[in-house]
Amino acid sequence: MRRHPGEVAVQRRLGVRQEDHGSSRTRPEIPEVAAAFLRAQRLIVTGAADDLGRVWAGALTGPAGFAAPEDDRTIVLHALPAAGDPLHGLFTRERDLGLLAIEAHTRRRMRVNGTAVQAGDSLVVWTEQVYANCPKYIQTREPTSAAGPPAGLGRGTELTERHRDWIGAADTFFIATRAEGHGADVSHRGGNPGFVRVTGPRTLEFADYPGNAMYMTLGNLELDPAAGLLFADWERGETLQLTGRARVEWGDPRVVRFELDECVHLSGTVPAGWTAPGYHRFNPPV
Repeated sequence: MRRHPGEVAVQRRLGVRQEDHGSSRTRPEIPEVAAAFLRAQRLIVTGAADDLGRVWAGALTGPAGFAAPEDDRTIVLHALPAAGDPLHGLFTRERDLGLLAIEAHTRRRMRVNGTAVQAGDSLVVWTEQVYANCPKYIQTREPTSAAGPPAGLGRGTELTERHRDWIGAADTFFIATRAEGHGADVSHRGGNPGFVRVTGPRTLEFADYPGNAMYMTLGNLELDPAAGLLFADWERGETLQLTGRARVEWGDPRVVRFELDECVHLSGTVPAGWTAPGYHRFNPPV
């Protein structure tokens, strides 16, 4: 696989000298340990671009086994984005899709990037990149119920007071990005409450904490600023999806600033009543 020019540019800017470090090191095959992990999951985060080039992150849920590897290059997700989700109906034709399987109570996660198409009530995913991530900044929590029936709670071009309070208290969110010719990707971001700051009715910012230096999210943003953010209200079982543009300010600390184009508020998209969070010991102070 050829090297991702956005990742290379970020790595050089930040002094990473390892050759072939980034998405080019990933492989398309699903190892058996990864297949077993997928079969145990009840929450899969998704990321893709719509027909206007806007990027969205969303959530798919189901009982253990709803994410089913069929062979070493194929995963069948026995779920579809709900009506009202901006990703709903997009996969009637094959398109790039990023997946993040995250098991918060064990701080385990893996990412899968590839293409997907709808087949009946399922998504069929053909893998191109499969890899694990470290447990840094994941807060432990576990659902105490299943997700309810999805319902729309509103959409708009500005954050409401409820949304601003929600984001300002978040300890976790997910970010989807893409780059032409390099596919879609979705990643986890975590920290102590307050690590995301709402700076206006259409703007927010967050510190980009050190990770594995692959810079797959920042590498995509180097080539295309379109981004989608997903915030979950773990108590109410609701999600807030934001789409817009992100830019990186390369100071110390490194900060990502996001400008909103549209937001979608749904209920029933994730389980409600999760256990209280256990904050990761490496979370920087806010």
